[in-house]
Amino acid sequence: MILIPNFSILYYSIHQNLGNMSVENAPLQGITLYSHADDFRSHWIRYVLAEKQIKYNLIIVDEEDEDLASLNPYNQLPMMIENELKLFNTAIISEYLDDRYRQNKLYADAPMPRAEQRQYIWRFEQDWMKLADIMLRHPDTLNEENRVKAQKQLRDTLISLTPLFQHFPYFMSEQLSILDCMLAPIFLRLKSMGIELPAQHCRPIHLYCQRIFSRPAFIKSMTLQEKNRYGMSLAKA
Repeated sequence: MILIPNFSILYYSIHQNLGNMSVENAPLQGITLYSHADDFRSHWIRYVLAEKQIKYNLIIVDEEDEDLASLNPYNQLPMMIENELKLFNTAIISEYLDDRYRQNKLYADAPMPRAEQRQYIWRFEQDWMKLADIMLRHPDTLNEENRVKAQKQLRDTLISLTPLFQHFPYFMSEQLSILDCMLAPIFLRLKSMGIELPAQHCRPIHLYCQRIFSRPAFIKSMTLQEKNRYGMSLAKA
């Protein structure tokens, strides 16, 4: 996981930097999201919030912050607080937001398609996200042998699943869904993981990425650090 040593608070609704503020002194009115400056799980939630046009307070922090531990027993990010509610599981946060704020729905309402979405989320968490965690570790803790194995496994998996991106503008859907909000931050970081997909064979995935990365909400969901680091990927979109 990429760790950012300093943190600041931003108000997403007006995009104004309010300077440094400790976690324990952060405002808790409305939604407050504690997020890494560059992390695909945090980005997933920021993207959900952007697509649903929800105003919120964004606190950029890292998992080493001592105040975070007092709020979250697992000391992990992202974490969301709304009034007395504290959530620190990414899938739970995203589903809560979609149910709580009904505009621009990302989850299916019917039981069967929603169950299928949940199962895909679980599979991506167990497979793709765990591989991404290995490849995006801090250099001090990165195991080179594990990184190479993870690169090959994720690359081979994406190549084999390319047909899933061929027939619909979004992931197996005509409409943007929660699965796209989950996948897009991972695809944005493929080059940082050292993964290059063959241009011709994986053309449907490349077109999919261009479609997602060019959405105003996706660009809006990115932190300054992410825009600086992944700007080339956005430029190709």
